[in-house]
Amino acid sequence: MAFKKFAKDFGSKEIILNYGNRRWGLTKTNKVGEVMAMIRQCQPKTFQEWEDWYFKNAFTNTKQTIKITEEILTELGQRLHEKITEIVAPQLREALATLTQQDCIDYIYQLTIHRTFDGYLAEKSVVHDNLAKEFPDVVFEETNPDLDHAGDIDFIGKVGNKAFGLQIKPITAHASLGDFSVTARMEQSFRDFEEQFGGKVFIVFSVEDKIKNIEVIAEIKKEIERLRK
Repeated sequence: MAFKKFAKDFGSKEIILNYGNRRWGLTKTNKVGEVMAMIRQCQPKTFQEWEDWYFKNAFTNTKQTIKITEEILTELGQRLHEKITEIVAPQLREALATLTQQDCIDYIYQLTIHRTFDGYLAEKSVVHDNLAKEFPDVVFEETNPDLDHAGDIDFIGKVGNKAFGLQIKPITAHASLGDFSVTARMEQSFRDFEEQFGGKVFIVFSVEDKIKNIEVIAEIKKEIERLRK
């Protein structure tokens, strides 16, 4: 079957639309449902079949689910427009008005050298000063860079002859965890890791050397118990 794109090309607007959408998480599963899981369940032969099936079966991935309608998607689009015009646009105008060549030079240097080093220290601290103390019987090691999953998994926690994986995701103190989404490639990498080592992969969000999504500790504990059986 020849591949044909059905999605609209937004041209240069795509950068702003994508930024605003990701910043406020307007197409997260708690807003539009588990769309990739749904389309695989639907297995549509045509676009119309998928669109009809979606609006018939789509619910938000929330404690109290909400039926998703065209009106809800329209409302999400209206919110995106408000965020971009009222928040993003003024911030961009201010940044562009004051941006200098030296800012760009400093940014590249800082991003490459300084922030890499800060991230390296924070990543190690999250594991060795937090998780290793929480789980003293687990051996934590940095992922072998030669392995296929190394780009997506930073550390492994060895439990006997099995292991679980950790991805350390540094974020700012005021960032929303909803801003981050796992890509299809990462999902496949996580599945490959689980097949090889037996354990799941956990994403640990960190602010400097502290874990922000502290609920992940209980999830890791549960996985350790499972791997020990």
